[in-house]
Order: sequence, then C-alpha cells, then structure tokens
Amino acid sequence: MTLAVSGTNIFAGTLGGVFLSTNNGNNWTEVNNGLTNLNVYAIAFSGTNIFAGTLSGVFLSTNNGNNWTAVNNGLTSLRVNALAVSGTKIFAGTAVGGVFFSMDNGNNWTAGNNGVTAQDIKSLTVSGPDVFAGTNGSGVFLSINNGNSWTSENNGLTNLKVNAIAVSGSNRFAGTWGGGVFLSTIIPMNWSAVNNGLNSQYIYTLAFSGANLFAGTNGYGVFLSTNNGTNWTAANNGLTSQYVQALAFSGTNLFAGTLGGVFLSTNNGTNWTAVNNGLTSQNVYAIAVSGTNIFAGTYGGVFSSTNNGNSWTAINNGLTSQTVYALAASGSNIFAGTSGGGVFLSTNNGANWININQGFSNVTTVNSLLIANGYVFAGTKGQSVWRRLYSELVGIKNIGTEIPSSYSLGQNYPNPFNPTTKIRFDISGTSVAQTFLSVYDILGCEIVTLVNEQLQPGSYEVEWDASNYPSGVYYYKLTAGSFSEVKKMVLIK
Repeated sequence: MTLAVSGTNIFAGTLGGVFLSTNNGNNWTEVNNGLTNLNVYAIAFSGTNIFAGTLSGVFLSTNNGNNWTAVNNGLTSLRVNALAVSGTKIFAGTAVGGVFFSMDNGNNWTAGNNGVTAQDIKSLTVSGPDVFAGTNGSGVFLSINNGNSWTSENNGLTNLKVNAIAVSGSNRFAGTWGGGVFLSTIIPMNWSAVNNGLNSQYIYTLAFSGANLFAGTNGYGVFLSTNNGTNWTAANNGLTSQYVQALAFSGTNLFAGTLGGVFLSTNNGTNWTAVNNGLTSQNVYAIAVSGTNIFAGTYGGVFSSTNNGNSWTAINNGLTSQTVYALAASGSNIFAGTSGGGVFLSTNNGANWININQGFSNVTTVNSLLIANGYVFAGTKGQSVWRRLYSELVGIKNIGTEIPSSYSLGQNYPNPFNPTTKIRFDISGTSVAQTFLSVYDILGCEIVTLVNEQLQPGSYEVEWDASNYPSGVYYYKLTAGSFSEVKKMVLIK
C-alpha cells in the first residue's frame, strides 16, 4: 500500500501491517506490536518518530516500529489515507473528515480547513487580521485567526462564483463570474450589487489605487470606478486584448495581464500600450510586483521585467510545472502557484526555483497565493486553503545554477556562532530528492527541522537562528536519498 525510507531503514505499509527491511529489501521483519489495525495506507517520518495511517486512525512508533501506540485524540475520522510532515506539524488526510493536523507528534489533532472544506479557492485577500477567500460556487469565506477557522459570508451575494476580492478601508468588493461586482461595508457581510455601467458581469480580477477601483473582465476589458462601484466607466483605449485576467500596480503604472500579453497604462487606464517584447507566452494569468521587478505568470512559465515591461526574460530554471496561475512576491522571494505542480519558491528573483509542496495531502493546482500575517496562504483547486509559515519557507536558498557532481554537507559558518549560522549543502543527481536537514542536541534528540522538501539538484544554503537555545555543542544531519552526513557546531552566548 505504501513505502517509506528513513536512512537505511525501509518501511512497507500493507494490508497485513508494517514490515521493516534494513538491507535494501533483501529481508523483511514484521513490526506490528501494538498496531491494532493492520490495514496501513500511509507512513511518514518526523525525526525519529514514525507515523502509520490505518483504518483505525494514526499510530506512533518512537523505536523503528518495535512498538506502536494509537494517537487519535481529536481525530474524528479514523480512516487515514495520507500522512505528511511539515516542520513540527503532522497532517493526516482522512476518507470522510478532510484534513487534520497535529503540532505535538499526534497527541492532539485539529481539523484543518475548518468551515471551508473541499472548496475550489479562486482568490485570497487580506485586510489587517482578516483573511478573505473567494470560492468557485460557495461564495466568500472569512477567517479572523489566520485560517484556523472560517465563516461563510454570503448574505446578499446572489452569485457565489467569486474570482476576486478587493478591500479598501471598510469597503469590501467581490468580483463574480456572471453577477458582476458586489460591495459590503460591514462584517458580518451584507452584499449589494454595484454594476451601473459595468457592461460585463464576468469579472476576472479587481485592483485598487487610492480611490480608484479597477475591474478586469471577460471580453470587455478594464472598467474604472472612482466612487466605490456606484458608477463604472470603460478604460480600454489601446487595450487590443480585452480578456483581462490580472491587474497590478507598480507605483502609478498599471499592468494588465491578458490573453494577448501584458499592457501598461501610466494614466489610470486612459491609455494602454502593449509591452510584450520577449514575452513568448502571452496568455498571462498573474502579475506580481516587487520593487522595480515585474513578474508575469503565464501558460509558459514565469517572465520578469526590470524596465516596466519594455522587455521580458523567461525565468524558469527548476520550475517543472510551467502553467502559472498565481504569483506572490516579497522582496527577492517569489512564490508561484501552478497547474498540478503545487507551489514553487524562488529566493533570488526567479533565477532558480524549488518545489515547496511538503505538507499538502496531494500536490494540487494552486489558483491563488497570499503573503500575510507571517504566513503564505495557498488557495487550491478542490482542496481549500492551505498555509505555511513564511519564515519556514524562505529559510532555504538556492545559491547556484550548476548541478554538483556529488552530494555534500558543508561546515556551518560562522562556527562558533551566536545566535545565527548558515549551512550549505549540495544535492546531486538528475531528479528531485527528498531532503531533510535537522539539528540535534548533545544527547542526540532532534530539536528542529530546517529542511523537509523535495529539492532539485543544486547548491543550497539555510540559516539557523538559535536565539531560543542554550550555549553548547549541536549536531546537524543532512539526509537526501541514500546520502547522509553529520557535522558538529558550537553555539556560544
């Protein structure tokens, strides 16, 4: 049913329990003591802890399967089809109860996507502590606690296919597919249609600049409202492709991503100019801005421009899924949501990309991305909203373009250190490798996982901040495929 590898140990989950091989499968030993259900559908590792997903919930072993203990407190659906680990968080995908997560090695479980299960998320927006999700058929959901729980906010919303949400002060706008634009000025939401002058009610995207609200539509171009949607005016002069899927501002420059490439307006949509030099894929789904860098997500990958779209360069090294529906940027860190390939991250403005899908129950299509409140949120197709800590994701950097000839783990620097140090390592080969980099104390207990990702071959660097740990000797271990190496470092405060 499932196979999992930890160092030299291979575990097989079967309809007859768990079996262990320590010699590459030449011999197997049954390791089922305490495992009261032998239908094992999933196995996952977190440090030295092994988790097994069965028809009777999750079981934990701390000694390579010699003994198992049920860890199901809070797990209301006990048929566990999938397990995944992201840092200290354990995810369990169940047959009828959705996704659950545990922060304490399975002792307690909490339902994920509380209130917004199995949804197709089309848009994500933040306003202070409030996170809004627009769905394809279930309207708008609101979370006031960073996604721990969600409430449906659809009073007055007569069209529940919400492609876009925009917020300005107390005004919240929802752009729908077939119902135009709706406005709510209060929470709980009470929506009213605001479509006067809006010739197309099929809305792809919404964007604010000061008091100006822009709507990108399906076949009718861009519309502008200067009075919170009370009236709309077409703003399409020079916009030769009027299927507008994305809008983004860089200062006073407004960029429109269309089925015919990227267009630029420097005067709030009064005039548009095509800016497509070098943009070899002109079906543009997403635009993101970071400083002077403009990024376009297209049917053919990601392109960047450093001169307001006058020229574009493809930046797809490591981006193995190149239909890009969503982009989010913060400094030199760029996130790309793709069709069927999940989320990719570049820490160097797109020069290199790595896949960051650890934690998803299944690698999925990501329609929307949001960086807010210390998290990266991913709105997926059919799997609702997921999140990971921003700091957890950007700690790892791809620092080279050449493929190393061999695996290696470098000595941390500086060493000794206080309180931060950097660790470099190389991943060799021709395909992705499940990579773990963990830190252990002097007793050999794992205290933090710095990397738990499927990484492309390349050279990487990660920083460890030991501010919360005492002075002493620590060890760090890299495991990638069959490669494993340990080095020592010293923290002096």
